[in-house]
Amino acid sequence: MKLAFSTLGVPGMSVTEVVRLAAANGYQGVELRAHPEEPVHPGLTPLERGSVAEEFKRGGVEVLTVAGYARVAAEGDDEPVLAELAGLVELARDLGAPYVRVFPGGGGLDPDEADATAARRLGAAAPHAADLGVRILLETHDSHRAGADVARVVGTVGHGSIGAIWDVMHTWLAGEEAPASHAVLAPHLGYVQVKDIASVEDTTPLALGAGVLPLRTCLDGLDPDAWVCWEYEKRWYPEAAELPGLLAEGREYLLRLGAPKQ
Repeated sequence: MKLAFSTLGVPGMSVTEVVRLAAANGYQGVELRAHPEEPVHPGLTPLERGSVAEEFKRGGVEVLTVAGYARVAAEGDDEPVLAELAGLVELARDLGAPYVRVFPGGGGLDPDEADATAARRLGAAAPHAADLGVRILLETHDSHRAGADVARVVGTVGHGSIGAIWDVMHTWLAGEEAPASHAVLAPHLGYVQVKDIASVEDTTPLALGAGVLPLRTCLDGLDPDAWVCWEYEKRWYPEAAELPGLLAEGREYLLRLGAPKQ
């Protein structure tokens, strides 16, 4: 199992600090939140992109994902979404990241229309992503919270450069059992996002193992070389504990869960 954490847990932290934090706590990768309020986003110049890539290379840490905010099932014209996807894919290429994260965002549409919209846009973006060696991953989130929802869209596209991220909180909140989520997502899976929360009503991030999410079951059956990323949503919950102090224990917890059963 290869471990990463999301910079959503350390909002505003510099690239240098992120790399040092990952290396010091034994994480092989980082999921970079690509937003203008963060140090890394599609507005960076080529020189700035090269500097970020070199910083990660020097620290021996991989950029796992450019975590974008394109909403591929959202209402509106295709062109702005496709332009956003192209920008994220190009940023990922420049940083050496294999993946781009996108959201569904189709809550304003009929479910069948949302599926068709997402599949059409992802299908249109797939050749460019393939040319640049990047895979676009649709996260289990918002209008497509269950694994079955995301698998339906990705399966319709049917392109190797389009896949899925399994956010275990969202599939659990959708009422989908972890083995069912894994079964439908496995053919498309880029990696798994883990987290922990107190309840359906209280989704404030907790240390891994301190909440109710079935993390052991979620990690059962993953490929030994699979990436698992801890998405600690400190950005949205300022009252949550600081992530840096939790990272070492979280790593040990995930390694225990992912250890082969005797």
